[in-house]
Amino acid sequence: MVGYHQYIKEMKDYANDHHVPIMEEEGINFLTTFVIKHQIKNVLEIGTAIGYSAIMMALCQPTLRITSIERDEERYLEALKNIKKFHLEDRITLIFKDALDVKIEGEFDLIFIDAAKAQEIKFFNLFTKNLTSKGFVVTDNIYFHGLVEKNEKEIKSHNLRGLVRKIKEYISFLNTNPDYDTIIYRVGDGIAVSQKKQ
Repeated sequence: MVGYHQYIKEMKDYANDHHVPIMEEEGINFLTTFVIKHQIKNVLEIGTAIGYSAIMMALCQPTLRITSIERDEERYLEALKNIKKFHLEDRITLIFKDALDVKIEGEFDLIFIDAAKAQEIKFFNLFTKNLTSKGFVVTDNIYFHGLVEKNEKEIKSHNLRGLVRKIKEYISFLNTNPDYDTIIYRVGDGIAVSQKKQ
C-alpha cells in the first residue's frame, strides 16, 4: 500500500470529476476486510468501472486474482491504465464486454456485483454457477443512496422509481432464495453478502 496513496487519490479524484460511481470509503473497507478475513483467493467482479475496487482488493491480499468485466469503453480503458500504474496486470484480468454476454470458465470464492442495478438478478443467476461450494456473492449499493428505503411517491423521476423497484425485487430475490443465506450490512451504500447454504 505504501507509495500507492497518490495513485489511489488520483483514482478517487477522477471518479469524482467524471461522475464515475466507485465504492464509498466505508464500503471498500468492508470489502477488503472481508477478502482478508475469508482468505479469498479469486474474485469475479461484475462492473469494473475504473478499476478502483479491484485494485483495492488486490492490494490487500497479495496472492488474490481478479477477473473483472466492464462494458463501458472509456471506463475500461481508464481501468487498464490504473491497473498498470499499480503493476497488477498479472493479477487483474479485464474483460471488455457486456457481462450478460460473457461466458466465464473456472470457479471463484467471491463474486462481486457492482454493475447495472436493473440486471442484478440476471447477473446472480448467470454467474453463481462459477461459485465455489462455500463461496460468497457480495452486492454493493443495496440502499441506492437511501432511495430504496424511501416511499416511492417521494421519488420524482420515473426512471429512478423503476430502478429502485428493480433493486427491491433483487433484495426480495436474495432474501427468499432457497440456496443462499443473505445478510445486508448498513455500511457504505448498503452491502449484501450471500453465502451458499451447506
